[in-house]
Amino acid sequence: MTDAARPRRSPLALTRRIPATLTIVAAFLLVGALTAALWRPFAGGDLWHALAYGLPALEEGRWWTPVTGTFFASQPWIYPVVIAGFWGMAYLELRRGWKVALAYFAGGQLFSVLGAALLIWLLAATGWPWAVTQASMLDVGPSGGVMACIAAAIALFVQPWRVRAWIVLLAFVFVTMVFWGSIDDVEHILAVLLVLFVDRSLRIQRTTLREQRLIAFVSLSVFAVMEIIVLLVSTQGPFGSSGPAEGWSWDVALDVAVIVALANGLRRGRRWAWVLAIILAALNIALAAVLALAVAVFGFADTDATFEGGVTLALATGVLWVLLLFYLVWVRKAFRAHRKADIGHPPAPDAAEARAMLHAHGGGTLSWMTTWDGMHYARVGSGIVAYQRRVGVALALADPLGPEAERAHAVAEFVADAERSGLVPCFFSASEATRAAVPDDWRSLIVADDTIVDLPGLEFTGKAWGSIRTSLNRAEREGMSFRLTHLRDESWGVRAQLHAISDSWVGDKGLPEMGFTLGTLTEAKDPEVRLALAVAPNGDVDGFLSWLPIYGAEGTIHGWTLDLMRRREGGFGPVMEYLIGSSAKTFSDEGAHIMSLSGAPLAHDYPEGAGIIADLSSRLADSLEPLYGFQSLHRFKQKFHPRFETMYLLYRDESDLTRIGLALTRAFLPTATVGQLAGAGLEIVRGGS
Repeated sequence: MTDAARPRRSPLALTRRIPATLTIVAAFLLVGALTAALWRPFAGGDLWHALAYGLPALEEGRWWTPVTGTFFASQPWIYPVVIAGFWGMAYLELRRGWKVALAYFAGGQLFSVLGAALLIWLLAATGWPWAVTQASMLDVGPSGGVMACIAAAIALFVQPWRVRAWIVLLAFVFVTMVFWGSIDDVEHILAVLLVLFVDRSLRIQRTTLREQRLIAFVSLSVFAVMEIIVLLVSTQGPFGSSGPAEGWSWDVALDVAVIVALANGLRRGRRWAWVLAIILAALNIALAAVLALAVAVFGFADTDATFEGGVTLALATGVLWVLLLFYLVWVRKAFRAHRKADIGHPPAPDAAEARAMLHAHGGGTLSWMTTWDGMHYARVGSGIVAYQRRVGVALALADPLGPEAERAHAVAEFVADAERSGLVPCFFSASEATRAAVPDDWRSLIVADDTIVDLPGLEFTGKAWGSIRTSLNRAEREGMSFRLTHLRDESWGVRAQLHAISDSWVGDKGLPEMGFTLGTLTEAKDPEVRLALAVAPNGDVDGFLSWLPIYGAEGTIHGWTLDLMRRREGGFGPVMEYLIGSSAKTFSDEGAHIMSLSGAPLAHDYPEGAGIIADLSSRLADSLEPLYGFQSLHRFKQKFHPRFETMYLLYRDESDLTRIGLALTRAFLPTATVGQLAGAGLEIVRGGS
């Protein structure tokens, strides 16, 4: 698994590592400057016939042209485009050295130029008008070698970005070939296919369900893009020509809307979208076949240009629909997700079973929170994963419940089932053990540092504990009393005070109490949750805490996790120090091993360049700090000299982060309105699952 941040190199240091790329670019620019091609069209000029490559040049014996034509561009505006494309060669050189980069560039350039000439010569012999036209064309430029290097660079990408980049590149070269089909488009597709054949880095059958769905999504989306392109610009490809439409075409708008809806359904793995996409592909292929037969029999005689253009587009897209239909049938098992499908195998567990699992096998410091309302439960292996469904995300909380030895199996089954259901799987506030259990190519991000106080032998002695001793001594002088109790055992008057303190705290925030990993008095009513009360001599409750049980093996209490912290305005000053210190002594005397002060949400200090979620967490923390004080709370806990255990967000890759960020926002603030969020200075977009 990889973490988000990586060391950065200075631009100067990088340039020293790409001498071959810089040499080719420099030669390209130098030749352009010496021949004035940088500022004047080279196509049709004095040197064009002698230096440009293509089938006519080879037939006339100008064997040098595949080399000489490489260092020119036909038009000045092409220079910046081609130079930008050299990123592929630069990346390839950085990763594999100058010899490999130069071999891909030279080999790709020569293969694409010579291969295009051979292919066009063979096709022209059939009398195909497009091939006959291209057989008389000349071309210049290094784009064949550039495209080969881009393809080779993509082959070095980590998964899943490699598959995604391959799909984008293949979509580009196929679309330009089908709709425009000039000699350089032929060269591009040959260069890309050469690298695809040599490197064999795209293996669709070995991709995950998610990637198979994404390929279908991108492929179908290409048709929507094509509909818009052909509406705006003219095409001149192997299947004929078409002109741009006059004004907006409402049938195109309807086509695009339908395609976008189906593409999104394929991305989510929906069966209905797959069925409709199959039908749509079959209809388009049938239309193209009928038109092709009609053209073969009757030709375009006595037809207007609009009809001819429509036939051309139908034939061109028909070829691409065949490829898409073949792919959709090939990966049909990826499209079985249902909108409300449960994760895990039946019967679906409930909160009571999750609690029983905790009693039997124990859990972590946040495991008790998995028993709260709003959670879904997945039975995976012999364990249970508690999660929330938010905006298409299966947001698992903490570690899987159940036998420690089965954790890796539980994680793998949860991830697979979530993906089959079209959900984005992730784990929030997971431990190092769960981080080790997720797939190797998953990413991780630190979201909190659990603050743990070891209780055996705890004594508040020494200078380091001075502030805690002072609080305890002051409380004794002022007649404060400490009581560890259960909410249900307290009188109506005490419960009313607790609610008044909590309501006053919430009322000052402008936002509701947060959820997910932050409880309320509702969760504190549980008979296994304990309350710590600080009571003044006059009977007023000046502050209270709630403590969640941490179970060890066989139902034993291993420790307690701090949840609620509330104080009465104007009450005893150091009431929180007093409550936590008194609780720690009581727990220690009872034989508990640890006391978790919990990880303050959004309070971790991220390194520079830690990623999108880190930036979102930092902005969210800054906005919520005046309201909830997470950073202040984190600093307060340092008084108890805890040790830290890292809590992680575990996710597949960076493309999931935007949706995960929305899911976390809705999980922590499930009842907040858009107006409340906006009033707090947040720009949160409401998403739909």
